[in-house]
Amino acid sequence: MLHQLYVRQSFDECLQLIEQQLTECNGMCEYPIYLKALIKRQRGEISESLQLFQAATAINPHNIANLKQVGRSLYLLGKHKAAIDVYEEAQRIGVEDWEIWHNKGLCFMYLKLYEQATDSFQRANQIQRHDATYMQLGKLYTLQENYKAAIEVYLEALEFSPENPDILTTIGLLYLRLGENYRAFDFLGNSLTHDPKSPKTILAAGSIIQDHSDMDVALIKYRVAAIQTPNSAQLWNNIGMCFFGKQRYIAAIACLKKALYLDPFEWIISYNLGLVHLNTSQFASAFHYFSASINLKPDFPSSYMYLAITLAKLDDFENACSAYEKAIEMENDHLFFLNYAITLANHDELDRAREHYSEFLRLFEELDDETKSFDPELVQQKNLLEQALTQY
Repeated sequence: MLHQLYVRQSFDECLQLIEQQLTECNGMCEYPIYLKALIKRQRGEISESLQLFQAATAINPHNIANLKQVGRSLYLLGKHKAAIDVYEEAQRIGVEDWEIWHNKGLCFMYLKLYEQATDSFQRANQIQRHDATYMQLGKLYTLQENYKAAIEVYLEALEFSPENPDILTTIGLLYLRLGENYRAFDFLGNSLTHDPKSPKTILAAGSIIQDHSDMDVALIKYRVAAIQTPNSAQLWNNIGMCFFGKQRYIAAIACLKKALYLDPFEWIISYNLGLVHLNTSQFASAFHYFSASINLKPDFPSSYMYLAITLAKLDDFENACSAYEKAIEMENDHLFFLNYAITLANHDELDRAREHYSEFLRLFEELDDETKSFDPELVQQKNLLEQALTQY
């Protein structure tokens, strides 16, 4: 009867019956205590559930299920070392169990003992393969930035469950991170055939489509995701940049401001708002958003370049030069030198402009032909600057 009530999730009725049984047997009945602990944990009362599981273990210390639940409750309370001790005790008195090795791996992972965590997950898979273990092992390699090893783990998981959309999406995201967009799109597309409404997958696939300047198709994808996750800051950020690509600036600003409202500490949203305002000649607003972006992520050099362009437009030449210097100090990008040279030339600093322009040419010549011809505006600005510098 107890089991039926628990399975039906009639928890209040189940708890009443448990209390009756515990009164009848003076609190010495293992199964009602075990069920009461499960219900308490399901309701978020983790400490109470731990005490009950410990009471069940005291009644029957050789029941592995009780020890596993004690370990699980300790893990949920963040007591990872204590949880590992309990799992090791369970292993000493019981048979090899994949779940114990898996949970030990989780504890080691949170303690940042990655070698022991890897070993635990691998042992769990040797006993019995599970998607959850593969996912955690892949996540472990990702945390260590060993993306190729993570992909190998997920590909092995696909052999075990080839239609798991979460695994397919994760592989796609890893290939995206490695810059292999075509392979990423294959896996993301495959994932969408199994779960066409997955917001995470749609967002990733849409970003690839967006990178290839197909804004309308990307917006159609995002429309599906918006129904599932209307409060996703990343989604509204991407929609905003789609409108920016279509030169619909008011819509772009509206979407980006909604994204910023949903996640005010996401630096890329402030950065994108800075780009849109710079493009619409709202330089004071652009300065505000680029400054906010730099405060949130001070190690992104392009922010300093765009801040420098904005400061130059606001006639703050000295601080513009400082921002350019900071960007160049962080990364030798040809765009930084070209924009710096343009700003210097506009303020009659021709010798310094020639110096930075020659450095731009050196870096520009190292690029492949496709990259050189990718941005026609860059070529146009280069030619205009060259004419200005040769006239004087």
